[in-house]
Amino acid sequence: MKVLTQSDILSIEDYERQRTAFRTRIIELKRRRRISVGPQITLIFENRETLHFQIQEMLRVERITEPHKIQEELDVYNALLPAPGELSATLLIEITEQAEMKMWLDRFIGLDHGEKVAIVAGGERIYGDFEGGRSQETKISAVHFVRFRPGPSMRDTFADLRQPVSLQVDHNGYREEVPVPGSMREEWLSDLSDRSE
Repeated sequence: MKVLTQSDILSIEDYERQRTAFRTRIIELKRRRRISVGPQITLIFENRETLHFQIQEMLRVERITEPHKIQEELDVYNALLPAPGELSATLLIEITEQAEMKMWLDRFIGLDHGEKVAIVAGGERIYGDFEGGRSQETKISAVHFVRFRPGPSMRDTFADLRQPVSLQVDHNGYREEVPVPGSMREEWLSDLSDRSE
């Protein structure tokens, strides 16, 4: 996908004027790109639009206007864009009960190592590749970035809505699987067919 540049970024004032419409559009887009795998794991598949929105929100909240600081934000979020032939997702460990937070986060230590999060389609299984630096031996972040690289036959399965596609998480007793709806598969195919640089 084409990286976001400073020319894509609205000034805080211009963004404020457009924010309601922008947010409405992105909320609908994220609805198509968000999927819960059991009660504690959610994946949001990112693309240029979702990341553009996150940058604009960050600049707005932090009141960032200096070009070099805007570029720092662009660099961080552009690193999350899916490269050609891949899907990129933010994985959230969602814990609503404060009293259970430590127990669940301890249980998820190691989720980001090995074959734990998978897309299953047409008898094929691919595992997510987690960005490093978000966990240690004794603790794990609640937010991770994960990439999937489906091959051509798996992409064909995504396009054939008669064929089941699912997301699975299997780690430390947390075993959950959920079917991937057609709307998300359409988003995946759009990301995978994006030829922009």
